[in-house]
Amino acid sequence: MRVNSMKKRHCEEGGQFVSLTGKSVIDLKIGSFSHADAGQMNFYLNYARENRGREGENPPVGLILCSEKNEALARYALEGLANEVLAAEYRTALPDEELLAAELARTREAIEVRASVKLEVSLTAKAPATLTAPTQEDPKG
Repeated sequence: MRVNSMKKRHCEEGGQFVSLTGKSVIDLKIGSFSHADAGQMNFYLNYARENRGREGENPPVGLILCSEKNEALARYALEGLANEVLAAEYRTALPDEELLAAELARTREAIEVRASVKLEVSLTAKAPATLTAPTQEDPKG
């Protein structure tokens, strides 16, 4: 575990400078992510906030880097914690160029499809409803 101090750093956002202060706790795991890692990180963050935090600082943020991560396990283990904890897989080597290009193309296509579906739903929701008069059946049959 390592506690890093995010001293006042400035980032330009919309023409304004924003002051960021806080701590980050980074835990590098050799194995795969487990629910115990989430509890351990929550413990570290509680300690860092109480014993290393300064007045006016943002709450500490935890990052668990592991060799493998099951998305469902990570979501259920990390959701609802009082502290902000993120989990991510790390890679020791980049994939070959062709595989990386194919993944980028697949992701770009998925984003474009998602955007067109959202636009379609938005336009459908805004379209005026067509009303038709109800037809009356002859009561005699």
